[in-house]
Amino acid sequence: MKRYERFRREVLNLPNMITIGRLFLIPPVLLWMDIADPFLCVMSSLVFMLAAVLDIIDGWLARRSGLVTVFGKFVDPLADKVMVAAVLVYLAADGRMPPWLVAILLTREFYINGLRSLASSEGMVIAASAGGKAKTAFQMVGICFLLVHYRYRMPGFDEMIDFHRMGLIMLSLSVILSVLSAVEYTFHFREALAQHKQGD
Repeated sequence: MKRYERFRREVLNLPNMITIGRLFLIPPVLLWMDIADPFLCVMSSLVFMLAAVLDIIDGWLARRSGLVTVFGKFVDPLADKVMVAAVLVYLAADGRMPPWLVAILLTREFYINGLRSLASSEGMVIAASAGGKAKTAFQMVGICFLLVHYRYRMPGFDEMIDFHRMGLIMLSLSVILSVLSAVEYTFHFREALAQHKQGD
């Protein structure tokens, strides 16, 4: 019984269930974005935005309820990476964005994850930089725009908004911030590692 209670608290808590639920939002996003239908493209973007909002909510709930667990620390970033990587690859396959943009963004994620693993193995924690957070914001907005894809006339605007073009601009800015934040993170890692060795 105690083992089940420990498992329920570690894995089956509300924040983790929300995180796991985000993984189930990936198929409809990919299915609807793959169909040349303006309505379904908007639905795909809305579901992607829902997943992004749930990402904020599950983290807030975990911290507020004291339910920050090892499982949660593993599956939460995994859900983020799988969602973003899958959508970026599909967008490139559909010709909505250049493959080199996807390559840079994914390479940056692998590189930063590698540095974080090294830092963790040395007992160091390096906080996310402001550049990294800005990169994520531009990336998420850019993906939402690219998922919408079509041109629409929005309230308060005289001309139609080209969501595809705006999405490419946002993702291009995200790429620039990705490279800059990766360099910044590298310097922080080097400084933290030097201080850690001095402390030893």
